[in-house]
Amino acid sequence: MAMPDHARVVVIGGGIVGASVLYHLAHEGWTDALLVEKAEFTSGSTWHAAGQITHSVSSYTLADMRRYATELYPALEDETGVVTSWHEPGSFRVAYEPVEVDWLKGQLGVGAYAGLEMDWVGPEVIAEHHPLYDVSRIVGAIWTPRDGHVDPSGATNALLTGARTLGASTSRRNRVLEVNRRPDGDWDVVTEKGTVTCEHVVNAAGCYADLVARMVGLRVPMANALHAYLVTEPVPEIAELGTELPVMRDDYLSGYIRQEQQSGLIGIYEQVGAESAWHDGPSWDLENPLFPVDYDIIGDRLMRAFECMPCLEPRGIKQVIRGAITHTPDGEAMLGPSGVPNFWMACGAQVGVADGPGLGRELARWMVHGETQLSVRGYDARRFGFVPDGDYGHRKGTEDYMYRHQTPVPGLEHPLLRPLKATPCFDRQTEHGAVFTQVYGWERPKWYPTVAGLEQVDDVGFRHVSWFEPVRAEARAVREAVGIIDMTAFAKFDLTGPDAAEALDRLTCNTLPRVGRIGLDYYLTPTGRVEGEMTVTRLADDHFYLVSAAVGELKDREFFETHLPDGLDATLTTVSQDYGVLAVAGPRSRDLLARCTDADLSNEAFRWLTAQEIEVCGVSLRALRVGFVGELGWELHVPIDGMLAVYDGLWAAGADLGVVDVGHHAVNSLRVEKGYRISRDMTHDVDPVEAGVGMFVKRDKGDFVGREALLERDARPRKWASAYLQVDCDVAECTGGEGVFRDGRPVGLTSSGGHGYTTDAVYAFAFVSPDDAEPGTELEVMVFGDLYPARVLGEAAYDPANERLRS
Repeated sequence: MAMPDHARVVVIGGGIVGASVLYHLAHEGWTDALLVEKAEFTSGSTWHAAGQITHSVSSYTLADMRRYATELYPALEDETGVVTSWHEPGSFRVAYEPVEVDWLKGQLGVGAYAGLEMDWVGPEVIAEHHPLYDVSRIVGAIWTPRDGHVDPSGATNALLTGARTLGASTSRRNRVLEVNRRPDGDWDVVTEKGTVTCEHVVNAAGCYADLVARMVGLRVPMANALHAYLVTEPVPEIAELGTELPVMRDDYLSGYIRQEQQSGLIGIYEQVGAESAWHDGPSWDLENPLFPVDYDIIGDRLMRAFECMPCLEPRGIKQVIRGAITHTPDGEAMLGPSGVPNFWMACGAQVGVADGPGLGRELARWMVHGETQLSVRGYDARRFGFVPDGDYGHRKGTEDYMYRHQTPVPGLEHPLLRPLKATPCFDRQTEHGAVFTQVYGWERPKWYPTVAGLEQVDDVGFRHVSWFEPVRAEARAVREAVGIIDMTAFAKFDLTGPDAAEALDRLTCNTLPRVGRIGLDYYLTPTGRVEGEMTVTRLADDHFYLVSAAVGELKDREFFETHLPDGLDATLTTVSQDYGVLAVAGPRSRDLLARCTDADLSNEAFRWLTAQEIEVCGVSLRALRVGFVGELGWELHVPIDGMLAVYDGLWAAGADLGVVDVGHHAVNSLRVEKGYRISRDMTHDVDPVEAGVGMFVKRDKGDFVGREALLERDARPRKWASAYLQVDCDVAECTGGEGVFRDGRPVGLTSSGGHGYTTDAVYAFAFVSPDDAEPGTELEVMVFGDLYPARVLGEAAYDPANERLRS
């Protein structure tokens, strides 16, 4: 069949993810879609994948996607007649150490709410299902009986057949040469077999995704990491079994073992010395590329695999598959808008066979209907806007690959190529004893161990670890004296021009503040869901200073550029790197700041939620009387070159006032006591009422993006409500993803949380049904597999009347 010269969508890449996008677009009604593949379908990284899918995951989004994959693959055979070779032997994810037990038991709440078959079992159950595995040192495992594996090539061809049956088209052995934007906004996709004009382009090019992105001036930071699995000679002990063995996922060997017909299949993720290929991009003429295995790198883990399943050791290795798989710096796929209009990303998936069905489904929903069903904010393709050109992507992606089978403890840092973006205060904060985390490339202090006499190294864990008590002291200082907090890691914009006010009013849903005032505002998707949150400071009639979450910098800018009404004279300038931010907070913050400025800081002259341009420590800056910790205080938005002078000046002036450095472990504690939500509590799969911020939406103020859709939502019962919980748990904080139960029935999941040191209680935000979110409702939260009492609060646990902020 001849390739069409027009299509609504062109999907670039014929692996599992591209095939899934085409299939789901067709099922959503967009059958005028064409997939273009440079060689044979699946000839990049898909064909050599082990093809395994597990429900052992820690988030609802992944749980839903994995369940969908295990339902779709067997159903495709009936729909298309193409054999996918679906096997469903189940799998165990095993634990040896307490930290592994905590992680795996922490998945039980997600599994219960998502409706997955998932249980925590002891070694005797493992031995019953897998009599050939050594369970002598295993404490327990997550047992997910609906897990399985599929033939990747068969599954991909089934998806493509299904798409073609509905009217979509494919073109193989046809390389894309150029992708050019037309004056009318459409695209010309130039291929070896001709040019296709289309409205939308999807980059699903797998190992070639960065090369395709460069065609439109973008980058995909990723590594083509080399992963090996080995297939043994036939194993008599396996041949004698009457049922297929479950897949074993085991961090001791840093990989997995499963049955492959009558042989064993061993996959290993190197934790040291991992390699990646094609740092400048693979050659276009490659097809089905494989690499020789390096036994010096995997040898120790291979010997551990033989320890775990001794019957494999005497057998020879009959086949070795070592191929490239894509890894982004944080290990998550890139999905959705790219920052270039109608150029979409569906790439960077490290486990494409497992996640491809869900990624394709959600992208198709996004493109066709303007919204996803699940929150895919963690996959936002614009989240790497801070990444420099060069080798950052492949080096950090390779590093992430080496963490693939390390327990994902909250706060675990990936140290390579850091610091990337450090403020002028970084060295001084290091001298003061800080350890850091990274936010959108910025180094941000987490806590200060040396102040408590500890070694200057980080400590992470699911339960209370060594930072728990030192952070209590940091939080107490903010409540009782004064603390200095580095808040630089935000996205910051200046919106200026004669029509700036009208533009912002049309883009956001709250009433704009008057000159000199500060407001909290939200902007919505056209379908009425939460797109983002920002503080709006009005510096003049025609000048607004906007501050939002750091990771949303490109996303927020794209929203403004996409939805700015025609004909308005307003200019948005990104100033994120022009300003550092130091928060001065606590009941003695006025005393401290007064020693460093001639400005009148009295409550009458400088009220809460107002802003002034003042001079502090000889540096002119923007002072905002606002904060995220619930105390009297100011955010000082300082020209970056003057940040260290202000920091040092505040420290010198505050010694007798009890001034301390405060890290973001303490900030999280202080904000949960105040009931303040963060971006994880307001994802784009909920509307502002469901997210608990409906009071900031002024529906009668005039038209704004998403207003009509929100009014339609108002007329229907809502599925979700964000509840603010106090949890009676003394073993750990809630970090997000914990199951919420009512009378033993799963009713929701937490989105974030923390320990409040002032009140000495644990708090969490959770999405539950509106009935379950009523203040006073008694619930339970599952932490490490155990249920702890919780109740819904109707107001902030600390200073609900904001008296401290207004003081």
